[in-house]
Amino acid sequence: MRLDLDQVRSSLPDRYIRWFASIDSTMNEAARLAAEGCASGTIVVADEQTAGQGRLGRSWYSEPDTGLYLSIVLRYPFSPESLPLITMALGIGVREAIAQSCGVAADLRWPNDLLIGDRKCAGILSQFESGAVIAGIGVNVNQSAFPREIAGLATSLRIASGREHSREGLLIAIPPAVDAACELLLVEGRNAIMRLFTELSSYVSGRRVVVDLGDSELRGVTDGLTPAGFLRVKDDAGVEHTIVAGGVRPA
Repeated sequence: MRLDLDQVRSSLPDRYIRWFASIDSTMNEAARLAAEGCASGTIVVADEQTAGQGRLGRSWYSEPDTGLYLSIVLRYPFSPESLPLITMALGIGVREAIAQSCGVAADLRWPNDLLIGDRKCAGILSQFESGAVIAGIGVNVNQSAFPREIAGLATSLRIASGREHSREGLLIAIPPAVDAACELLLVEGRNAIMRLFTELSSYVSGRRVVVDLGDSELRGVTDGLTPAGFLRVKDDAGVEHTIVAGGVRPA
């Protein structure tokens, strides 16, 4: 069932919301609107993405009418160097929105994934465009199954909870929760975000993981975050590595 945009717009009256039945990626449209000078908080949302973007050039599976696929244009005085911290703030915000609107508690996996158990239910992609942050958010809401190639890695709020959830309710909850997390970063600084992310994540410290570095793998135990928001991992020889980019998964 398509999103009830009347319900969403009446609940978010101060937001410009651009909806598509189908689009290649909401990120592309949000970047275009940012270049045109759109207001902070502008939302692009679609019932289907044909080329949804994931991290490290991967795609995001975007089944029609079941998930929530949106991008938000955010105009905060952040620098590009703050992008890891912004991504963590976005994860905190989306986690809070899922808890509030769906009653489901998700785990945060550095840098941009939300999981239930060991399976991903949501992902975040953030990038700077035209002086704004484009926050791409994908949430698996009411999918009942996934393609075989990702079935062991993905879950949905419906699968995890045993019931369907309102995509409209979640869409209404996400923007204010994201704003609150960004305000926390802006007002209280990086330490507040890193502390909260660490509290909400089982992956930041003491978790044995495998890190996909592209041409190699690193195995070790997570050992907190650097001041810049990157992940520390100690390998089996006790050598500490700073993970700037790479896929982190349980060992």
